[in-house]
Amino acid sequence: MYFLFGILFFLLIVFCYFFIGLPKEAEKITWGVNFSQKQAQNLNLDWKKTYLALLDNLGVKNLKIAVYWDLIEPEPGKYNFDDLDWQINQAGNRGVNLFLVVGVKVPRWPECHEPDWVQNQKSTLWQELQLSSSAECPQGENQKLLLEYIEKVVNRYKNSPSIWAWQVENEPFFSFGECPKLDKKFLEKEINLVKSLAPGKPVIISESGEFSLWFQAAKYGDMVGTTMYKKVWLDELNSYLSYPFPPIFYQRKALLVNKIFGKRVICVELQTEPWGPKLLYDLPLKEQEKTMNLEQFRKNIKFARKTGFDTFYLWGGEWWYWLKTKQNNSDIWDEAKKLF
Repeated sequence: MYFLFGILFFLLIVFCYFFIGLPKEAEKITWGVNFSQKQAQNLNLDWKKTYLALLDNLGVKNLKIAVYWDLIEPEPGKYNFDDLDWQINQAGNRGVNLFLVVGVKVPRWPECHEPDWVQNQKSTLWQELQLSSSAECPQGENQKLLLEYIEKVVNRYKNSPSIWAWQVENEPFFSFGECPKLDKKFLEKEINLVKSLAPGKPVIISESGEFSLWFQAAKYGDMVGTTMYKKVWLDELNSYLSYPFPPIFYQRKALLVNKIFGKRVICVELQTEPWGPKLLYDLPLKEQEKTMNLEQFRKNIKFARKTGFDTFYLWGGEWWYWLKTKQNNSDIWDEAKKLF
């Protein structure tokens, strides 16, 4: 009886800590945007025009850029940095602050972006090992190739004055996407490599905003990056869901991370685009509007302010531009412009 009472009392304390309270809004908020060359292309946009529109029309001064292994190294040992050079140079010319996401798991579906030649090589090695009665698929060679790729990227841009931080992998502890099982020891190798190549610049590790306490990210990274979503499609429920977490839920978790690990938390992915049962570029406009429209955009920005966080990178800039140029609807684009 006493044991049950103790459990209930503990749960009540936890509930009160995470769900009751009104955090104070940050005095100054930094607003940034995520950018994905692939996402712009998937929406049938000119990705360079999209990028420049974010910088010049919206006036964005803070960008998170996804760096794709399959675009940078399309053939073994042959690197193509032209597109990424262009993005970084354009940002530098405008005084824009950047952080790059490197690794195999970086933003946008299918989440893990191995080049075809790496996947083919793994398949061939696996077949050879099966013939030799080996029980485990080889990961060591793939990890070696990934480290070589990360080293090339970091060495090329480590002295760029525009880059203030690096993010290693995207939500590595969250099982999402077409990705292999996480190897925590290898993740540590990736982080240590980036730190050794670019000392003095923090390494960000991101985690799910809703389904994590962010302790693992705080353990591995210099800074924690969280996501923040409000209305999504859940395959498990076969329906849309509005997350019930209040603003205090995020701030109290950030306070825990700061008190226990001494680490800062920023939002690296604030939902400002739809999340439906299909990929965005395959989703009809009416279905898109069920999780993101002008009203929901405003609600999400208002909610974000209430969390007390001082930094947010909005997720969906390519989609705003698609609405503006392909659907003749600039409402969200114009609303976003007010932030920058």
